[in-house]
Parts: sequence; C-alpha cells; structure tokens
Amino acid sequence: MKKFNDLKDFADEEIHALLELANRLDVQPEAQVLRGKVLSLLFLSPSLRTLASFQAAMIRLGGGSFVISPDMSIHGLETRPGIVMDGAAAEHIREAVPVIASYGDAIGIRAFAERRNLEDDIADTEFSSLIELIDTPYINMESAMNHPCQNLADWKTLDDLGIPANGGKFVLSWAYHPKALPLAVPTSTLYTAARRGMDVTVLRPEGFELPEPLMQKARQAAEAAGGTVNETDDRVAAMQDAHVIYAKSWSSTRHYGDKLADQELRSNFVSWCVDEPWFDNARKDCRFMHCLPVRRGVVVSEPILDGPRSVVIHEARNRMLVQMAVLHQMLGSGS
Repeated sequence: MKKFNDLKDFADEEIHALLELANRLDVQPEAQVLRGKVLSLLFLSPSLRTLASFQAAMIRLGGGSFVISPDMSIHGLETRPGIVMDGAAAEHIREAVPVIASYGDAIGIRAFAERRNLEDDIADTEFSSLIELIDTPYINMESAMNHPCQNLADWKTLDDLGIPANGGKFVLSWAYHPKALPLAVPTSTLYTAARRGMDVTVLRPEGFELPEPLMQKARQAAEAAGGTVNETDDRVAAMQDAHVIYAKSWSSTRHYGDKLADQELRSNFVSWCVDEPWFDNARKDCRFMHCLPVRRGVVVSEPILDGPRSVVIHEARNRMLVQMAVLHQMLGSGS
C-alpha cells in the first residue's frame, strides 16, 4: 500500500481485509512488525485523537513517530503560495514537507480546507499540492473533503455493533455549532455509509446541503452496494426506524467562505442539538455516533452523550486499531 487517501480507492475485499486485520491486531498486536520504521506526522491543523492514535499505533507495532506542526517549528512555517517571505516565517512548506517526509518511511498529513472556494476544496487542491512534494507512502489524516482513517474506524464500529449493512438505516445529521466547520467528515462519512450498503439520510436545514458532486459520489456507491441516499430537513421522517444517528456540524454550502452570512444562517438553528426526543421514531437501540471532539449541550445533550446510546469512545478507540492495520499493510514486511 503506497497511499491511504480515500476509501473509494479500495475494493470491498481490501476494506474488509483491513477491518479483519484491525480485529486481529487488537488481540495480537505484533509488537515487532514495524521495528525500525518511522512515521512522519505533519499537522497543519489541530488534532487530539488523530495525533495520539497514530503514535499509539506505531508504538504497539514496534515502530516510532515524530510530530511537526507550524507552531512547533523553530523558524515558523509559511504555507501560502506565491508569498514574498519578508515576515516572521523563515521556512516555506514547499521545502519543509519533502524534508519531513525524507526522515520517515511514510508520512501522515493533516490539512483542513481553506474554505474560500468550494470547487477548490472539493478537488482537495491544497492536499494534492502537498502530496506532489513527496515520493514516500502517505496517509491522509484529514484533508478538505476526506478523512479515511475516521471512515474506516466508523465502518468497524458499525460492524462491531452488529448494525446491518443492507437494510441498516443511517442518519447523517447536521447539528448546531457556533463555528463554520469543514466538510471532510460529513462528506466522507456519507460515502462510507453508502459504500457499506446502508440506507442513508442526510438530515440538514436549508442552506446546509452537501455539495452535489459529493452527493452523487455517495449515490453511485449506494447503488452499487444495494443501499440508498436521500436528504431532508424533516427530522421525524429521517429518524423513522433509524439504527444510527451520526451528528456533525458543517459549513453552509450556500454561503461557503462567507463567515458572516454563514453565522447569520446557522444562528437560526441553535435548536439542532441531538436529544432524546430525536429518537422517538427511531429503533429502541438506535446508537449515537460522532467523530469527536463534540460540544456538550450544543451538538448533543449530556444525557445522550453519557448514556447507553452513545458509542463515541468505542468509535475513537477504533481509530487506533484501523490505523494499526493501515500501517501494517503500508510498512510491514509484506508490504
């Protein structure tokens, strides 16, 4: 495996093999399989779970890692293209990335969307420009429109819970957040649930529709896998017989890049906080998922987050396990 960038790059058999490997490594970690291997970790946007889970994964497999972020650089890192570097930063990302990559056997890169131009972000322009600078295997730790490690962990979580693929109902719901957040998790989660063959409903207020090219990508995946993809602003209809609700905040695509207009629109939907009444028409065992971090009392109520419906901690631990599988395939002796 030379890259782990998007689940669409993998056949169903390859995804299932990674999930089986993650389950096996949970029981038998193979503590020396990556002995002497180094993973470079470049964080151009913040993280808790992604950082800690990758470091833990490398240690459990016998390897090591190091972390670089702009705030950690002695010189300061400039990320803007075409800039005259007469300010505080003494090093440009175009030199930093290939150097960082050269110190490891593989590199993980995390770079959020610029959220200025929707078309550029759909094309993952910034992430693609960084990948062009390296020739080592790489892992997408979240880009403008992809978060494949989270997606694989979510797939494993659904399997662990025994939630059916074909016939399982998955609700991806927008939730209120005081800030405009990236589209990577909702769009890639939508694809993942569709690719698994589930009946997926995107529940969102008007103005927060997901980009049509990415909706179409999910519809095609669902059709091939025997599932469906729909969208609505009707919570009661969306939650009917749902097995899972996956809550996530995201930017308004109607006002993409316009912070003031986005803020004005989202202020009308403060009540979109997942709480027990949301589950009135769902299955009795309907589960709550979220990628974390999550704002208590804003995105979801504390009784839901701390109650039996929530599987967010299980979901987060699965990040480490699936990343162990990816690293094993990418850097192990048989790679």
